[in-house]
Amino acid sequence: MLDFLKQEMIDSEILSGIEEFRRRYPIKTTTLSRCPRYLYYGKAIWEQAAAALLCGENILLTGSKATGKNVLAENLAAVFGRPSWNVSLHINMDASYMIGTDTFQDGQVTFRPGPVYQCAQEGGFCVLDEINMARNEALAVLHSILDFRRVIHVPGYGELPLHDASRFIATMNYGYAGTRELNEALSSRFVVIQMPEISNENLEKLITREFPSMKKEYVKQFCGLFQDISQKCLGGEITSRVLDLRGLLDAIRLIQTGLSPYSALDMGISNKTFDSYEQTLIKDIIASRISPKISRKAVFSE
Repeated sequence: MLDFLKQEMIDSEILSGIEEFRRRYPIKTTTLSRCPRYLYYGKAIWEQAAAALLCGENILLTGSKATGKNVLAENLAAVFGRPSWNVSLHINMDASYMIGTDTFQDGQVTFRPGPVYQCAQEGGFCVLDEINMARNEALAVLHSILDFRRVIHVPGYGELPLHDASRFIATMNYGYAGTRELNEALSSRFVVIQMPEISNENLEKLITREFPSMKKEYVKQFCGLFQDISQKCLGGEITSRVLDLRGLLDAIRLIQTGLSPYSALDMGISNKTFDSYEQTLIKDIIASRISPKISRKAVFSE
């Protein structure tokens, strides 16, 4: 990961800070650290996020769909060499799941730690996914964790101070069903990074890395297809439901397997909306970029 950041020309002082952080907080050999599936491309965002974490801050990543919030969070945990836990803050999430609860084991009552407790104990990075969907009673337990106190209150078991390497990265989308504004007390505990849409240059890097045998002209066509759909969403002509970067990558993977491009793109993009008029518009956009006659051999080098 550090080699990747050097290739992206990340500031040398920030890279030195990350290396010092890793030396200061070596990871336990028994603790598993997940390798990220995708890499996040975006020099400015990398520098903002890394600098904030080096300063001991917690981060709130905001932005529209397909901007790579969760990808960046996973990448940050990997580059800092920390184990990570993901907490999906749906409406039914409660404090006992996040921190832990009593359980009956070997004939006695014991404490079963939750993901936030484990993160605090082992010095990990905890991703609080869709934080603006959670109930207030679930978020209230985070207040003492995210401010200067850095401590977890566990009823019946006392307090757990956070490991010095522990960090919290929250993500949120605006406008989704069930979401709402964060209260001031919670939002003030984060530094906020507004995630931009992926640029055409960075999208080309991502697709080239994922599909190294893909011919350059088709890398450009699929990038153009994604940008065309993005512009239609911004203009209000179609809903953001179909603006799905994962769906585009899935479609290319299906084409690589041997499926026809139009069938693959229907599965990955067009069928994400259930409105027949929108589906027709999306298929027209696809037809303007991708010929129905192309095959896998035309798209990928042998």
